Amino acid sequence: MEQIKRFIADFGLPRVIIAVYLLGLFLMTPMVDVSLWGALSDVFTRIGMNGIMVLALIPMIQSGCGLNFGLSLGVIAGLLGATFSIEMGYVGVWGFIFAILVSQVFGAIFGFGYGTLLNCVKGGEMMIATYVGFSSVMIMSIAWLVLPYKSPVMIWGYGGEGLRTTISVEGFWRHILDDFLSFPIAGYRFPTGAILFFILVSFVIWAFFHLKTGTAMTAVGSNPIYARASGISVNRMRIISVIISTMLGAMGIIVYQQSFGFIQLYDGPLYMAFPAVAAILIGGAGVNKASLTNVFLGVTLYQGILTMTPLIFNAVLKLDMSDVIRIIVSNGMILYALTRKMKVLK
Repeated sequence: MEQIKRFIADFGLPRVIIAVYLLGLFLMTPMVDVSLWGALSDVFTRIGMNGIMVLALIPMIQSGCGLNFGLSLGVIAGLLGATFSIEMGYVGVWGFIFAILVSQVFGAIFGFGYGTLLNCVKGGEMMIATYVGFSSVMIMSIAWLVLPYKSPVMIWGYGGEGLRTTISVEGFWRHILDDFLSFPIAGYRFPTGAILFFILVSFVIWAFFHLKTGTAMTAVGSNPIYARASGISVNRMRIISVIISTMLGAMGIIVYQQSFGFIQLYDGPLYMAFPAVAAILIGGAGVNKASLTNVFLGVTLYQGILTMTPLIFNAVLKLDMSDVIRIIVSNGMILYALTRKMKVLK
């Protein structure tokens, strides 16, 4: 009994409840005539889709810049990379790689400006980050109408101007990761490539934080006064963390797009940061400390519940209410994660 209590105390009662609820949903699949393997395939697909977006939050948290509510800026960099790739006509693996490379260039540029701004408002990073996220999406909504793209796949037809709201990546690099080394399980495909890519990028981040720069970045987030006394440039480390976070966000949205099958412009990136923030908080991260364990646990619990709840409820109610249920569950978990963290901050 003492071991159980200690486990609950270490793991956290809310996460225990969420994990038990998710397990219960999986156990209910045979009772409501839902394929367990199909459900697992959907969950792993969503983990591969969203994992890097959650991973992108770690650098800024570790450097003391807080939760990156301005992740939309990285998403915009990724959208620019994706649209540039389609405009150039690249397809397949090279199209995917070109999209990521271009996105990283924009991510580094945007991240530098974003990090410089956050250094000017120390103590209010999350509030300013939220403003940057929302305002950048609105500015880009104008830019998508005036940028000189020519590809008929992307621009409005019949002499229209600007890019379409939704652009398909079919024929370019749709499922380029999901299908890599994928294999069937009971008639369903396991997205091997997307999961392996997520693990690979996670390993790179883990390795980075074991290098001198990564260790210095963690020191800045833990104790900036001690870090400054040790000769570490606090402002430089913070800017580097924002650049890395923005670049990861740019990469993450392209991974998301190859699985989702579409690029969503205009207000599409508006709320992309909130599910990622909710996932890492549910995984046990704080505003000044986060780990890969928090990412893996958070994205699994969040995406697992977001996937499984509509499946089970639809099967029980004999109605297709997936979108409604998904919105309720998603917003509920976001609200829980943010309010829980606000209580900690108080």
